[in-house]
Amino acid sequence: METLDFDLIILGSGIAGLTAAIHTTNASKGNVKIAVITKLHAMRSHSVSAEGGISGVLYPDETRDSTELHAYDTIKGSDYLADQDAVEMLVKNAPTEVRFFDHIGVSWNRDDKSHIQQRAFGGMSIPRTAFAADKTGFFMMRALYDEVSSMKNISIFHEHFAYGLLMDRNRFVGLSVIDLATGSSNIFKAKTAIIATGGASRLYSFTTTAHSTTGDGIALVYKAGLPLKDMEFVQFHPTALVPNGILITEAARGEGGYLLNSKGERFMEKYAKSKMELAPRDIVSRAIITEIKSGNGFKHEESGLGYINLDLRHLGEKMINERLPMIKEIAQKSINLDPIKDLLPVRPAAHFTMGGINTDTFGRVLVDENKTPASGLWAIGECGCVSVHGSNRLGSNSLSQCSVWGRIAGNAVAKYLEINKSSVSVSKEVAASEERKILDLFNRKGSTNPYFVKSELQKTMDENLYVYRNREDMMKARRRIADLKEAFKDVYVQDKGKIFNTNLRDVLEIENLLELAEAVTICAINRKESRGAHAVVEYPNRDDVSWLKHTIIYRTARGTGISYAPVKITNWKPEPRVY
Repeated sequence: METLDFDLIILGSGIAGLTAAIHTTNASKGNVKIAVITKLHAMRSHSVSAEGGISGVLYPDETRDSTELHAYDTIKGSDYLADQDAVEMLVKNAPTEVRFFDHIGVSWNRDDKSHIQQRAFGGMSIPRTAFAADKTGFFMMRALYDEVSSMKNISIFHEHFAYGLLMDRNRFVGLSVIDLATGSSNIFKAKTAIIATGGASRLYSFTTTAHSTTGDGIALVYKAGLPLKDMEFVQFHPTALVPNGILITEAARGEGGYLLNSKGERFMEKYAKSKMELAPRDIVSRAIITEIKSGNGFKHEESGLGYINLDLRHLGEKMINERLPMIKEIAQKSINLDPIKDLLPVRPAAHFTMGGINTDTFGRVLVDENKTPASGLWAIGECGCVSVHGSNRLGSNSLSQCSVWGRIAGNAVAKYLEINKSSVSVSKEVAASEERKILDLFNRKGSTNPYFVKSELQKTMDENLYVYRNREDMMKARRRIADLKEAFKDVYVQDKGKIFNTNLRDVLEIENLLELAEAVTICAINRKESRGAHAVVEYPNRDDVSWLKHTIIYRTARGTGISYAPVKITNWKPEPRVY
């Protein structure tokens, strides 16, 4: 088992990870040796699928916008569970990030004055979402990848899967990693690490996210005994294409699209009269499901999925071709419909993980509920719960979050390494133990098909922890997940080959999904209120007296532990959330 030595390991190669790599390099003047580890090719990271745009107050004098208003929108959208000091950091720094991407080559849409154009997004008082057509994530990733590829201190390890987080008394020391191309296991040791592996929406089968979004970094931290935060809050994007779940960006509604029920009504008037289709995602998702359950939806014959229609026809061919070209292409190629002349069938799909690795405001991973930071370990982007989104994220704040904390973590690592120069070590015993984990999987004489476990897990989450939840279903999910975890002990890896063994990778991902599904379910059962994306039939109202707090979940020798942490309130006291 080979050991590779670096100053910094960045696990994940999306917008958060690559931004951190650039800023660490710039802050250290290229003197930090960085490994970027990604289980895909870096340009296949799910960030390329972000469509709508990135939020930031760019022209306050002209638009009468302000960072205070952006903060208020974000906090209200979060149903007051966001930590307000983190939100203030987000909105203060977001404009700098939009301009940073402009400087490294993102081709933002611009108006006649050459100003970066901004479109409307759900829950935002003023259009403040900068965009590059409806391929914003791809253009940002392309610019980042070009920048990183030019930096000689950065090595990218494509198609390497991390399966073990190595800690020494709350200090990060390394990762155990499989090179998928060769099947060999290696130890990557480093003084510091930034986890930036994205979310876990593949807990569900109907999701907007790539098959790779299996929450690996979140699960690594959880299995290492470190806490997670607010895992009950899973965002369902209101408009995923039926039957395949492909994202239809919120920008489609931001540009003026309508949601129509089977009666041809713009039904959002009943649920959010002032915002209509541009209410926050949790409200729109609940409205769509309510319409479907009330008999005002449609039913897709082949899949059996209920849906409503998204109408873009009135926007016209010119607008759709200029602002929403990818949506047009997706609809035409995947379901043979043209949004210029056809209605698009949509319903809510799992989209974003609001919870994740418990961090402080600066992205440092915490080892307990007392806010003790781990030495040398950060988590940023969707996998790190800072918490800036609370119980419901506003669209276009995610790319801002990735960029802002990519810079914060990158600069922090450079400073940390200036002070902490002592090397770390991984013992031969630990390395051998990590290697045995993979050999044991290969040698296991099991009888359970891992893909059966995955299918049953996703079915369980789809049926029992969707947009609306009830206690009976959640308890059923917890029992079923416990059964599936037991069954997983008997899974087998059928492919015994070494080269690009996707069967082995899938088994490791399924193990991660099982751990996270259990965490989501336990946290959801314990939160006895409805807040943001967590809508419970038995507890239909928000309860600030009992539940204005973060859920902290962690593993102990005796099982799963739950504790709570206060929400940081600075300037905005909780108030009724009306749109």
